[in-house]
Amino acid sequence: MSLVLQFFLYTSATIIFTVFFSFPPCPHPFNVVGVHDHQHENMITVSEDGFVQSPRFPQNYPRDVVLVWRLIAANENMQIQMTFDERFGLEEPENGLCKFDFVEIEDLSDGTIIGRWCGTKAVPGMQISKANQVRIRFRSDEYLASKPGFCLYYSLLEPDHFESSTVLPPSSLSLDTLNDAVSGFDTLEELIKYLDPERWQLDLEDLYKPTWQMLGKAFMYGRKSKVDLNLLKEEVKLYSCTPRNLSVSLREELKRTDTLYWPGCLLVKRCGGNCACCSLSCLDCQCVPVKVSKKYYEVLQLRYRSPGRRLHKSLADVALEHHEECNCVCKGKTGG
Repeated sequence: MSLVLQFFLYTSATIIFTVFFSFPPCPHPFNVVGVHDHQHENMITVSEDGFVQSPRFPQNYPRDVVLVWRLIAANENMQIQMTFDERFGLEEPENGLCKFDFVEIEDLSDGTIIGRWCGTKAVPGMQISKANQVRIRFRSDEYLASKPGFCLYYSLLEPDHFESSTVLPPSSLSLDTLNDAVSGFDTLEELIKYLDPERWQLDLEDLYKPTWQMLGKAFMYGRKSKVDLNLLKEEVKLYSCTPRNLSVSLREELKRTDTLYWPGCLLVKRCGGNCACCSLSCLDCQCVPVKVSKKYYEVLQLRYRSPGRRLHKSLADVALEHHEECNCVCKGKTGG
């Protein structure tokens, strides 16, 4: 048996909150109502399943709204599991960023943003808090509030259940989920142990075992000395056009969506800074590379041989573009 209640909040525009309850028990109605003043938040003690949602869900949500909820697990040793309703839709992002209408979740154990979501192309995946508190923010601007909005279901998760449900065999994870897991390890040993707990030591030995194949190019070129971070800090303060240290994602840089790498990011030199002191007789100068080289790194490469099978692990050479010299040129021209 279910009960449908409607709450009316009279502001400059009437907002209708529709709440669905199941018996037993009957959740408190404020479990689905946020607050409009972003300086305050609606505190919800989570002792049973519930949900929060955008006003009028799944109908068009109102414009110019800020709602904030703070979920606190009644048992401080429990996590909070959150799942979005499949009818998810907010204003589309701009250049891949959710700037206008969005919902975001903040983990209050360390202040990190678990995620910010918008658009209509994909329903956000399940989220699990690190500890027992999260903050949920929903914001809509004054334009284009024409999507169904969101509904976020929450429930409590026992710590033991959390560990057993998340430590899944790598072969059962999607590539993006596995990429998140791989990037969380600090050492190669921890990573190899996670990928294959039963034979990780053998895998580690095999990884560095000499073969008859030609050594990778990373062994043939000299490695850079340790970066002087103090010097880099001073260089960043300069406004000149010079090569700067920049971290790049290997999957994005190499455009390999079917492969994982560890480490997932590496430092390269790329032109940075501006040309405020450009001496050329043009209205607009830009900083461009005039000398480019490729440098090779040896990293751990992970690939699926076939769905459901163990990951293939190997050391692989990756070539990354480095900018050795930079110069200011008139905008529209290329460097020599």
